[in-house]
Amino acid sequence: ADFDAKKKRKVAEIYRALSSDPIDVAALRRMAISEGGLLTDEIRCKVWPKLLSVNTDDLPPLPGKELREDSKDYQQVLLDVKRSLRRFPPGMPDDQREGLQEDLIDIILHVLKRNPQLHYYQGYHDIVVTFLLVVGDRLATALVEKLSTHHLRDFMDSTMDNTKHILSYLMPIIDQVNPEVHDFMQSAEVGTIFALSWLITWFGHVLPDLQHIVRLYDFFLACHPLMPIYFAAVIVLHRKQEVLECECDMASVHHLLSQIPQDLPYESLISKAGDLFVQFPPSELAKEAAQAAQTERTAASTFKDFELASVQQRPDTVLRQRFRERLRGEERLRGEERLRGEERTKSILTKRRTNRFVKLAVMGLTVALGAAALAVVKSALEWAPKFELQIFP
Repeated sequence: ADFDAKKKRKVAEIYRALSSDPIDVAALRRMAISEGGLLTDEIRCKVWPKLLSVNTDDLPPLPGKELREDSKDYQQVLLDVKRSLRRFPPGMPDDQREGLQEDLIDIILHVLKRNPQLHYYQGYHDIVVTFLLVVGDRLATALVEKLSTHHLRDFMDSTMDNTKHILSYLMPIIDQVNPEVHDFMQSAEVGTIFALSWLITWFGHVLPDLQHIVRLYDFFLACHPLMPIYFAAVIVLHRKQEVLECECDMASVHHLLSQIPQDLPYESLISKAGDLFVQFPPSELAKEAAQAAQTERTAASTFKDFELASVQQRPDTVLRQRFRERLRGEERLRGEERLRGEERTKSILTKRRTNRFVKLAVMGLTVALGAAALAVVKSALEWAPKFELQIFP
């Protein structure tokens, strides 16, 4: 009874945020992250477009089959989609599944055709099929296109440089929380390739249960583009005992870590990932993680622009103009503050593990307040200061 009451309250709060004017995107982000996520696919159909700033009143027409004729990616997409049987619900009739597979091919080719700067990669179809199963073909086409030009942008470059850059955050996160696990993995020379399929498919390829996958998608859509790598880190940390008891060689550790357990405590891990994002934000880990500075085209660096656009979902040009004017003033103030704190930031970034124990000491407090919600608050304030967030609704 208590669970049902909580669920009803959450549903009511989601619809209240959807019906507000302008739409309360900050509240929707909190709902997507907090326990249980967005609860139902019906709600996801309404909320996912708001999180991605997609106008559902102006959806593109369904892609046509003619795209297949002149697409350089068609044969590879076709092969990948044919191998995607396990991504469809068990017991689905063959003709229904085959129809969805055809839709899946068309959506992918449509996005690639409209965005020639994007490059197909194996695993992309695992993300697209999740959207197709949840929201249907037409809405999935619009959502996937927006996602591909923002959160997934790094994976769709002509090279894997940006993908490798994101993977390079994994070990510094583990190092901050558990140096023993980090050093063991370093000694085993296991690298981070075991987490590649997790990252580039948002875990869609490695988790068999669609409900677990869409729960993670609620979380990732509401957060910073680097959140999937924090979630990858908490999976490794969750298995720390198994890791430390493993043979300290690359093959053994890679084999262990590449097999994701099917009984993961998802809600707990989501909360811990949000907590780690608060404790060790990307800016603090960049010194260790980056082999080269992030380019302007990476998803993390364009997230600010995406966040700013995501809340301008009210057709009121006067309000938007006022917001832009206010934002320019706030940008100048933040620029001055950033300059004042530059030297202090440099000193923090060059101290390896120095304040790890202090930060871990306050984890109890952040967990009590709802760590994942705080992560959204932090990222929203950092990239979209106009959010009037309420941590305690």
